[in-house]
Amino acid sequence: MLKQVTLRTKPQTAADELKLAIEASTALDIDVNRIKKLQILKRSIDARQRQVMINLTLQVHIDEVDPEAGKPQPIKYKPLPADAKTAIVVGAGPAGLFAALRLIELGIRPIVLERGKDVDSRRTDLARISREGVVDADSNYCFGEGGAGAYSDGKLYTRSKKRGSVDKILNVLVQHGASADILVDAHPHIGSDKLPGIIRAMRETIIACGGEVHFGERVKELILSPDHKAEGVITASGQEYRGPVILATGHSARDVYRMLSAQQVKMEPKGIAVGVRVEHPQALIDQIFYHSPQGRGKYLPPAEYSLLTRVDERAVYSFCMCPGGYIIPATSEPGLMVVNGMSPANRGTQWANSGMVVEILPDDIPGSDPLKMMKFQEGIERTFFRDSEDGTQNAPAQRMTDFVAGKDSADLPRSSYTAGIHPGRLDHLLPMGVAKKLRAGLCEFGRKYPGYLCDEAIVVGDETRTSAPVRVSRDPATLSHVEIEGLYPAGEGAGYAGGIVSAAIDGERCAQALAENFTF
Repeated sequence: MLKQVTLRTKPQTAADELKLAIEASTALDIDVNRIKKLQILKRSIDARQRQVMINLTLQVHIDEVDPEAGKPQPIKYKPLPADAKTAIVVGAGPAGLFAALRLIELGIRPIVLERGKDVDSRRTDLARISREGVVDADSNYCFGEGGAGAYSDGKLYTRSKKRGSVDKILNVLVQHGASADILVDAHPHIGSDKLPGIIRAMRETIIACGGEVHFGERVKELILSPDHKAEGVITASGQEYRGPVILATGHSARDVYRMLSAQQVKMEPKGIAVGVRVEHPQALIDQIFYHSPQGRGKYLPPAEYSLLTRVDERAVYSFCMCPGGYIIPATSEPGLMVVNGMSPANRGTQWANSGMVVEILPDDIPGSDPLKMMKFQEGIERTFFRDSEDGTQNAPAQRMTDFVAGKDSADLPRSSYTAGIHPGRLDHLLPMGVAKKLRAGLCEFGRKYPGYLCDEAIVVGDETRTSAPVRVSRDPATLSHVEIEGLYPAGEGAGYAGGIVSAAIDGERCAQALAENFTF
């Protein structure tokens, strides 16, 4: 017999199966000896009060164990017939990979075109960015198989209300090698050290079913018919690929935005957020957000946080918080600088970092150019690069207290940022309005969480790639472009998602819409 029970318990109890069984038996009013197995269905941490609690939903096996209960059902991807219709998927990030897998389910052969390298070959280029300051414009933290998420954390939390879709995405990841813990945790996380193997397995599924994946194929032009129908793409190598197009190129593919603008594809500027990345000792974040001088202790994971306030009618908030993580150089072009954060699966470093950003709306930037928000991003990134030492990705940094006080930092603590940091005036390098709002926001967070605004914390610049600066217009009903039949803008880069899971969901939706609405 199976029963579900919801418990709210202390961390030490949640970590002890016998104690959990006793609490479950009390809640169900049964003899504890009748419980043969406990399965955790959902798990979350509530650290709002001084006593941190764990919320658990358990499936309780009573009198006997049901071996099939709680097992995710894998999707059976079948080989495509030789005469299957073909669709082009531009980009092998989460939107593109999940679009390709969904197309296979629907009997359509995906041809995936990725400008960068496969997920394993990317590693060499990532190392060169930190060690030598050399940026390959097609292979970096943003471009390559797996997209930006592959080597920048793998957090799977989403605010999407499409629970069924979320569950499917997580199940597909588990089917391809992710830990089943992501099906349980409220804030699931894979880790950048684990994601490459999962991405590789997804590619192998696509190819095994008859799909194609091509690396080093940067799309430079859409093939448009005289009546404005997308008939395929042309790559920088001169190769033509024919079929309807799912455009899933990610939020940093600025050359794609320029290509679309040159081909008069309708777009509009979209709100973004820019700022810095803040870094604290993880032990300090544990003390602050677990409300204990002893920190997290034996039974809790590294603490994380989500902060939000409003300054002058604009949001100031934390973004992509990485407990036990690293700051990484995330530029996708030479001559620009931008940082991001990631965590390995064990979240085991001594540092915690987070983006700390200010909301920028299209009305804040003058003009009607659809690319004006992108150009605003670029301007900040170019300014920060000019401040770098010897033209590398060595980043300017400031103690948080000095940033708020508007003064130089005489020295800096050690940082996780492998490309190196040097003292710099981020309060001068950022646009004045952004710096002013960040100061006010950090002061507010320091008042609300004593110890957060401190001399041990640093701000490292700059964080600008929080989301796409452009939205590629599409019909809400068919998900195709409003003017171009056969073009399906998808995921973060098109302005319709924000993170791995939401991008994957949007990629699947575009694949479904293509199958239902496009006439081959």
